[in-house]
Amino acid sequence: MLRRTQLRHLSLAFSFLTASTGAIAAPANCGGHGVAVQVLGSGGPDTRDGRASAGNVVWIDGRARILVDVGGGVFLRFGESGARIEDLALIAITHFHADHVADLPALVKSGFFSDRSSALTVSGPGAGGDYPSVAQFLHAEFDEKSGAFRYLSGALDGSEGLFKLVPKEIAPTTTAPVSVLNSGDIRVTAVGVPHGPVPALGYRVEAGGVSIVFSGDQNGTSSAFWTMARDADLLVMDHAVPEDTDPVARRLHPVPSVIGSGAAQAHVRHLVLSHLMARSLKTLEANLAQIRKSYAGRVDVAEDLACYRVEGPA
Repeated sequence: MLRRTQLRHLSLAFSFLTASTGAIAAPANCGGHGVAVQVLGSGGPDTRDGRASAGNVVWIDGRARILVDVGGGVFLRFGESGARIEDLALIAITHFHADHVADLPALVKSGFFSDRSSALTVSGPGAGGDYPSVAQFLHAEFDEKSGAFRYLSGALDGSEGLFKLVPKEIAPTTTAPVSVLNSGDIRVTAVGVPHGPVPALGYRVEAGGVSIVFSGDQNGTSSAFWTMARDADLLVMDHAVPEDTDPVARRLHPVPSVIGSGAAQAHVRHLVLSHLMARSLKTLEANLAQIRKSYAGRVDVAEDLACYRVEGPA
């Protein structure tokens, strides 16, 4: 059996060969001095949208430090971005829908070929209804006896050449921001957000003197979320439905008027619309017009691998 170091050398040799033949595109690195957000996946659960599912990276001084969600396609986009698993301080999961967590096992497996050995915190909501807590989810994936990917059970204890995943559970009912990470210049907090029957979280990241908020999937009706988002330099917001969507979808996602009024009242400086789907893209211009009725700040529509520098107030 090949040792881990031998496998890594083979992997590096293959990477050199494919890069030299042009088979792999150059990384779309979003690094550099300061803070930036790179949207790895700007879509949702529908393959027809031509986008990876939900995922975002926060870059700090050239290093990918926070990964928010790991939906389908994010594994590929993570590599394309030039991000390194060794640099991550946190994986922050908003909720346990497949389009937000499906690529986590793939990312964990890729850690075998990295130089990371230190543990990595994975935050997520507590259990509710049909949905597990973050700890239960990790055990369902990686438990050595019953896990779907039991061959990767080292992810639970740091054995077999894998780094350890440490779950951090946040109650999805919390309305006061809960500390998720406080390390050096990085501070991450979370609150529960309403996403129909699904336990879900929104996150705020503060680093380098600026603040970024990730809505996750939610319907936008939580005053606690908009309080957490107050004066954010950048808000990455769920935009999956148009204004005239049906009542069921309204329980899950915010309509454009809710996005606009919430962002305006929270004094958000820059709004990035993501988690786009065919139904919101079809009426995009009308949706943007609805948002702009209330919100006068900068608005961008996300694409996969789009990079946004985060600037504080002038």
